[in-house]
Amino acid sequence: MRMLPATPYRTDSRAELKVFDLLQNAFADRPDWHLTALHSLNLPNHASKRFGEIDFVIVGQPGLYVLEVKGGGVACHHGIWTTTNPNGVRETLRESPFRQAESALHALRKRLEVQFGTGIADRFSIGYGVLFPDCDWDRSGAEWDRAVLGDARALRNPERWLGGLFTHWRQRDEQARGQPGPAPPTPQAIAAVVGFLRPEVEVAMALHGQVAELAERVDALTADQMRLIDAVADNPRILCSGGAGTGKTFLALELARRWAADGAQVLLACQSPWLRHWLAERFAVPNLSVALAAKAAVAARRAGVERFDALIVDEGQDLLRLDLLDPLDRALAGGLDQGRWCLFHDRNNQAGLFGAAEPEALARLEGAHPARLRLTTNCRNTRQILELVQTRLHADMGVQGSGDGPAVRVLQASTAAEATALLAAEIHRLTGPGGLAPGEITLLSARPFAQSTAAQLPRSLAKDILVLDEYALRGFPPRAISFAEIAAFKGLENAAVIVIDLPADQASALHYVGYSRARTCLTVIGSG
Repeated sequence: MRMLPATPYRTDSRAELKVFDLLQNAFADRPDWHLTALHSLNLPNHASKRFGEIDFVIVGQPGLYVLEVKGGGVACHHGIWTTTNPNGVRETLRESPFRQAESALHALRKRLEVQFGTGIADRFSIGYGVLFPDCDWDRSGAEWDRAVLGDARALRNPERWLGGLFTHWRQRDEQARGQPGPAPPTPQAIAAVVGFLRPEVEVAMALHGQVAELAERVDALTADQMRLIDAVADNPRILCSGGAGTGKTFLALELARRWAADGAQVLLACQSPWLRHWLAERFAVPNLSVALAAKAAVAARRAGVERFDALIVDEGQDLLRLDLLDPLDRALAGGLDQGRWCLFHDRNNQAGLFGAAEPEALARLEGAHPARLRLTTNCRNTRQILELVQTRLHADMGVQGSGDGPAVRVLQASTAAEATALLAAEIHRLTGPGGLAPGEITLLSARPFAQSTAAQLPRSLAKDILVLDEYALRGFPPRAISFAEIAAFKGLENAAVIVIDLPADQASALHYVGYSRARTCLTVIGSG
């Protein structure tokens, strides 16, 4: 099934990512159905909500169908529906998932009737389904028909469940009409509906707080990244370099998705335990293992393979040591000399935070004669952040950026007490009226929390700061302001970052890594 977009929009829902992959691989043998699934469709004119969103819309010859996805555990007590995520956090829903799907379908139908006329229902069978991919559903109820419900068991064979969903709504349609349903829509009609729906969501930009003038970063492949993906088809081994924010991690995930979808057993390796947890939590697909480089053999055993078919390394500058390359060599079919691998790195700017790089390690990789590619387009940081890094640190983070954003704030304190006061004022400024949600703010320090400026904040502020560890990355970003040491936060990002306790030496990689973690708002507080 064709997916629009080809990769998922940014989402914290592992359930949506799971369904995305199931739909992507469904009905590959039915090109005559012209099926397209649209992920995360906005509805600006929902009847009961200021803004509505549909998780998935399927359009094709079988009809037009809305899919609502609810991950984790699901419960209904005394008419109140709740969901529970893997961390045990319970959320109360405004309405039942079935009512939510039905109302979204009605809103979508009205939107289509405005564009195409009221006869749109005469060309498409129309219906909805609700998916609970993380649980087995064994209860019946008057509020739903069993055919519209897809649980974990049903989704073991998604084509059978979808086929049953299509048949259910077609039969309902025929019963309501008292005659056979409409003839299958033509490819031209399908293309017209898809062409109307997708531009609707692609021009809607999420804006809030002080970043109201800045379009939220869109995860889409840049021309540089498209060039790399094309090169991968012709080169079994690739060394890809790029500054912070040029999309190395995003592209590593995209390559992993494509290679795994082709049936290869893929290892995605890194050196940071924090980054490993973040990647594993947000990117669970069949045939893909995420592991620390030193644990490559363990990952192979867990995957049930002797060696992996392909290797992708993120933040590769941290692995340029022979003792770290050896486990990867042993875990890859053909080894590093003959195997299929792609290593992403920023050796010039981010090296050294996990130990010094060894020239012999890079020479070993180069001995395999990999293709060399460089990413030059920054797709994370605002123009203001790029300019600070380039003028203050003389470092390359690519060109273009995500657009104009708020001015970077560089504050200087003469004493530790003044630095604490500046930090408190900056937190109040960012979270004040019209500001950001606390979870969109991360404090980054060169020191552990107990020795940092953040630890000296008034208790009213300090008590609500979440000190991150590798396990907290499973739910990142949190609801609270977060704190991390700069070195541990490599490869990660947040909308707003306040950098504190930096060393005086601006040549330190800590300056570069700290500044480049901010997507939109950056504050640097110097002291001493």
